[in-house]
Amino acid sequence: MVLVSVVALAFDVLFGFGVVAFVLALVVAVGLAAGSYWKSDVIALRLSHAQPADPEVYARLFNLVEGLCIATGMPRPRLYIVDDPAPNAFATGRNPQHAAIAVTTGLLERMNRVELEGVLAHELSHVKNYDILVSTIAVTMVGLTALLSEFGLRFLWFGGRRGNSNDSSGAGIFVALAAMVFLLLAPVAARVMQLTVSRNRETLADVSAVEITRYPPGLISALEKLRDDQTVVGTASRATAHLWIEEPMAHEEATAKKSRFSHLFDTHPPIEERIAALREL
Repeated sequence: MVLVSVVALAFDVLFGFGVVAFVLALVVAVGLAAGSYWKSDVIALRLSHAQPADPEVYARLFNLVEGLCIATGMPRPRLYIVDDPAPNAFATGRNPQHAAIAVTTGLLERMNRVELEGVLAHELSHVKNYDILVSTIAVTMVGLTALLSEFGLRFLWFGGRRGNSNDSSGAGIFVALAAMVFLLLAPVAARVMQLTVSRNRETLADVSAVEITRYPPGLISALEKLRDDQTVVGTASRATAHLWIEEPMAHEEATAKKSRFSHLFDTHPPIEERIAALREL
């Protein structure tokens, strides 16, 4: 909200109608975010080519989820299968009453019972902690910032002038240039903030999963298998990457050697850090 407010201030410095542009962009961004929020589960499942799980074919999956839901007092989410050899899973839905968990066939094949229980507890924690709501708020703020910045830069490109451009002094020009630079960099800053929120929610879900299962080695072992596996989820995209328990896109080589700055654009915390944190519990 602070970032959005500063973007609106930059608008006012450059054009003199920051409040009007802010309200217009807010209406558009909130409208789009509200629509995606109410249909977030449908969109994510369709993008991932997930199909409803058969209770008889996937009896172990249903048994584990029902046991975890009894332990947490949550309603059982809808269960889906993604036909993909890469081990992974994600949760979606706006609240516990409208939630769904999707797992890949690769996850079911490679995880033993306690490992699969840890993964499912992680996904249930996302639902329990309302992480989809948090992500939607973050997306709304990113979208609003991007809309404001895009509108402002295009207006400048096509010859827009400040409505309060009486000040032609050096200080006035400096302030205007600073506002232009900020509009250019604001979407990047907003995106970094969104990814930071995503990484924090992943860490929270790890801890919450252990609180549910009371058995950290289960999730630790599952994360180790995910770390060692290099297959890529074929139906994954940048739009849904933050939903999965582990980065579903191609793994970069020498991840441990990546700089601190490059990690700002990761959707997940480094998996080694997640494992180390769980071992301290």
